[in-house]
Amino acid sequence: MAYKTIYPYTNEVLKEYDNITDADVETALGIAHNLYKTWRQEEQLEIRKAQLHQIANLLRHDRDKYAEIMTKDMGKLFREAQGEVELCADIADYYADKADEFLAPVPLQTDTGEAYYLKQATGVLLAVEPWNFPFYQIMRVFAPNFIVGNPMVLKHASSCPSSAQAFEDLVNEAGAAKGTFKNLFVSYRQVSDIIADPRIAGVCLTGSERGGASIAAEAGKNLKKSSMELGGNDAFIILDDADFDLLKDTIFYARLYNAGQVCTSSKRFIVMADKYDMFVDMMVETFKSAKWGDPMDPATTLAPLSSASAKEEVLEQIKLAVDNGAQVVYGNQPIEHPGNFVLPTVLINISKDNPIYNQEIFGPVASIYKVASEEEAIALANDSSYGLGGTVFSSNPGHAEYVAAQIETGMSFINSAWASLPELPFGGVKNSGYGRELSQLGFDAFVNEHLVYTPKY
Repeated sequence: MAYKTIYPYTNEVLKEYDNITDADVETALGIAHNLYKTWRQEEQLEIRKAQLHQIANLLRHDRDKYAEIMTKDMGKLFREAQGEVELCADIADYYADKADEFLAPVPLQTDTGEAYYLKQATGVLLAVEPWNFPFYQIMRVFAPNFIVGNPMVLKHASSCPSSAQAFEDLVNEAGAAKGTFKNLFVSYRQVSDIIADPRIAGVCLTGSERGGASIAAEAGKNLKKSSMELGGNDAFIILDDADFDLLKDTIFYARLYNAGQVCTSSKRFIVMADKYDMFVDMMVETFKSAKWGDPMDPATTLAPLSSASAKEEVLEQIKLAVDNGAQVVYGNQPIEHPGNFVLPTVLINISKDNPIYNQEIFGPVASIYKVASEEEAIALANDSSYGLGGTVFSSNPGHAEYVAAQIETGMSFINSAWASLPELPFGGVKNSGYGRELSQLGFDAFVNEHLVYTPKY
């Protein structure tokens, strides 16, 4: 596996990194495991809280430096990368501020005596993370586990190595103990060996369905706890009474943020028949407004895809859809540029037997479906192997919540596109994975709920 920063805007190789040896892995795991034992024996929570706040301070102070690293790694708009850095700082502050509350012993009601459970660290964790949010994906698992006392080793995507190394350097600059966080440029074979190592207590992954199945199998074989945040084919349901002015202001972000490379971005837009033509026209107009170009230029609104292979895959999926009866109402035209650009594309007339019907398209492509009733909309939204997020638009928020509750998904957003905040749990059901990150649910993902019970005599 070659770890390279290949700038998606030019496809120029900016930096290459060598894979590490098995001996390097052994050293890293040994240091991390010894740190875990030290943290179990010594109360260092106040130190870790201060260091996590310092990580937040450094992120804000050096925001543009980290943002540019991410843009050069995977091509996202510079201003989107700036926002990602700021979100990471917020996540760090959130868990530092909530540490005492989240770690407090939890009393248990029983008539037979006194009982409570402690929240304790479990050991070194392996994080396997993707390229689409090179810092955020790390921070949302690192911050809570750092507070708990679980050191972390990282296998990041091979296409964003500069971000992975920058995150390790950030943690070190904040004064964290050696072994707190270690980036590992490892092969897939080494990943399997790391999971099998008895010093590894758990594995968290954000990535593809295929990658999640592989890592989950390795974790299960070795009786290691795991959490999986996988793909999504999120439905965006537009009810008859939807506010179309608000809708118009929402759909660009809902589908084209990060060039559409967001697990929770809206992929399937489901609209009532009497509003269907109006919505299709609105989507086309919105997609036409996208301005592709240099991701470092503030005027650019559409970034290139992360790699040449990502571009090829999206174009192949569009072709698959069309070859099986889908109609292109906008897009699917080449952009003559050395970068990995895909013109925003709108697809309609996708039948259930079209192979693309149950595939996630990880790029700037919107699929629009016409339905005759609310019940049909709900059934269509649930007719998916995925269940990550989704949106319901209605002028009646209470009714929108009623509809949302019937969707088989991990997250629902009312009259808005997807969102990510430190206090909101993130995760899905079905083939979108299991477990939660962020919020207190994410904090508890890899803790030992240690029962302490004193019976009455």
